[in-house]
Amino acid sequence: MRTGDEPGGRERGGREDARRTTPLRGSEGWRLARPAHPGVIDAYTTRPSGVPGEPIGLKVSTRSASYRVSAYRIGWYDGGSGHRVYRSRAVRGRVQPGARFAPYALRTVVAPWRRSLTIATTSSRWQPGVYVLKLRTPSGAETQVPYVVSSPEAAGRVALVAPVTTWQAYNTWGGYSLYDGPDGDRRSWAVTFDRPYHLAPGANDFRSALLPVVVRAERLGVPLAYFTNVDLDVRAGVLDDARGYLSVGHDEYWTPGMRRAVVRARRSGTNLGFLGANTMYWRVRLERAQRLLVGYRGDAWADPVRSTRPAEATARFRDDPAPEPENAVTGMLYECYPVDTDYRVVSPGWWGFRGTGVRHGSLVNGLVGPESDRVYPHRSTPRPLQVLSHSTFSCRGVVTSTQSVYYTTRSGAGVFNAGTLRWGCALVDTCERPLGEATGRFVRIVTDNLLRGFAAGPVGRRHPARDNVGSFDLPLANGVSAS
Repeated sequence: MRTGDEPGGRERGGREDARRTTPLRGSEGWRLARPAHPGVIDAYTTRPSGVPGEPIGLKVSTRSASYRVSAYRIGWYDGGSGHRVYRSRAVRGRVQPGARFAPYALRTVVAPWRRSLTIATTSSRWQPGVYVLKLRTPSGAETQVPYVVSSPEAAGRVALVAPVTTWQAYNTWGGYSLYDGPDGDRRSWAVTFDRPYHLAPGANDFRSALLPVVVRAERLGVPLAYFTNVDLDVRAGVLDDARGYLSVGHDEYWTPGMRRAVVRARRSGTNLGFLGANTMYWRVRLERAQRLLVGYRGDAWADPVRSTRPAEATARFRDDPAPEPENAVTGMLYECYPVDTDYRVVSPGWWGFRGTGVRHGSLVNGLVGPESDRVYPHRSTPRPLQVLSHSTFSCRGVVTSTQSVYYTTRSGAGVFNAGTLRWGCALVDTCERPLGEATGRFVRIVTDNLLRGFAAGPVGRRHPARDNVGSFDLPLANGVSAS
């Protein structure tokens, strides 16, 4: 189901670039008309992001004699949600070597390919933002590669951050991911960015969660900055003086460096928003020039740094050997998969709900799922913390609950956690099941309020949280096997 606010929908205002006198033209040409079958044409970039001026290296394997590459910046444009900034000449195609292990002990699958094309980003067209590289063969077979042109700085802006580590954790190209291996073999203990995505990045999280938020934010015209979460790990102070930070989509896999960057920003008054659930669940680390994502997950006992560098050992953030529960930052702990329930409003006067018309007990159809978070009133939970929604449901036969929350800090930062993975897809009603226009309208208004509020500076100074945690039955123990 499409709504007027979906990328490519009818409601389009022709947002004007501040440096131009006429609106930039957009199209829906970035979308796939004929998705290629695996092996027909596959590609990946030599880095997930780069600042303007840094070239994009593209590695391609195809059975086609040639192909072309087009690059689209995603945003709010007159005529469509993608503005084309580049189109290549016809590039000779070649079949590159098959997948191999590097190393086998970690079951890390790489695509040992040579660079096929280098794309310059020195033109003024290459502004910071989220990009889609679309590859097309003469027969019409198409594939996509995501890329982020990172902002040089975030000062005075709301930073939108793409969770590329989670996309790679779930990527099964070559038969292995941090979750699965072929029958008779175990899963990977490390995965690499040196391979294509299998089907869509992050099981479609790129298109269904990230892009709708990007388009919505650009539609508002608030000052924005763009990063991947790898940028947070490798660029010291990347969020310095940012007005806001938004974790967009399924942002499950974090390094300690990513967490330090976000905590440092909050300490200086940067507002935080987590438009997902299951955030900051697994601690991972990046090696080999940030191309290798190490994550032993449930096999944490096998991580060789567990005893020598416990703060870098890969396990759940809440677990030994260096427990740092994620709720100290996000306000909640991951609780349940699968979940499919309504979002029940319990703080209708909260500033982010203005204009939605909700009352105490109002239900927003189907907004919570397929994963959700819960408040645990531990000492690690920030206070004051305001519960915004509260829904009771059964998860794997265990009665539990789910919330969304808002808390404020001494620095003036305001922090929002949606507590559901359906926030981004609800903007345009492209979730795994239709949620309806009323749900979409609610999420769009709240998202707009968050973006405008964050862009105006430390929102906690204007809207302090009203602690109401004691009003709800929130057990200290976890009765659900979360993951």
